[in-house]
Amino acid sequence: MKIHLYLSLNPEALIASHLAPEEFGAYLAVGTQKYSRGQAMFFEVDPDIHSAYPPFQGIAARCQPHLDGSPRRSTYLAIYRVLEHVPVAALGQLHLVTHDGRVLALNSAPVTSTVDRCFHLYQEFCPVTPRVVSTLDPAEFCARLTDATQPVNVPRIAFAELTLGRLATDIDSSDVGNLPYSGLQHLRECLRELNRKPGKPTKVTVRNVRDDVLYRTIQGGFYVGQGHEVKFYPMPAPTELDSAHHEWWHSAQASFGS
Repeated sequence: MKIHLYLSLNPEALIASHLAPEEFGAYLAVGTQKYSRGQAMFFEVDPDIHSAYPPFQGIAARCQPHLDGSPRRSTYLAIYRVLEHVPVAALGQLHLVTHDGRVLALNSAPVTSTVDRCFHLYQEFCPVTPRVVSTLDPAEFCARLTDATQPVNVPRIAFAELTLGRLATDIDSSDVGNLPYSGLQHLRECLRELNRKPGKPTKVTVRNVRDDVLYRTIQGGFYVGQGHEVKFYPMPAPTELDSAHHEWWHSAQASFGS
């Protein structure tokens, strides 16, 4: 049986499996019990990767079919500090899984410019999970967070940009549309602090976000990188999701009762 390698982001783990991505995503989200439900996000990892990282050694011997010949759904190879040991170049498609196991695959694309807004809102996924406002665009944000000369840094980071609506260019706008974030006044205050302190490029708004991702809030897409090596996974527009990925989109919206 073919062995697939996956890097799960929530929680962080390196997993070997005989299941193809759609089957693996459904397994992560609903397991084998009907009462088990939950979102999941994971990257495919190049199975031919050459690395001295111990979990990559002896995978074939560890991920064996069951005695009855059925596929091994998951063999956990590592659950701590995984992302920093997987080269960005070895990451393939990013898969977004809804609470009931629907899977959307995203391909990487060149990073696009975001000069149309003054402020950004980022949700970090791995290895840490705060929500942060910033004056830095995604590529700059990645480079700053993974800069070892900075007092606060991580070896590698996976994150997404979330929409700020009109707050991205006008902090005091009364028209915030349907922004779903709790504590909007606190969010405004964080943006005002960045405005008052030009030398401060980031501000944490929520220290540790454990809630599921509301996919309609994704602006642009998902990023993973280190320094100036960044992979970008564009999120399709809602109209495209509704027409080309209707079942996934309907499930993603239903997850939040919207």
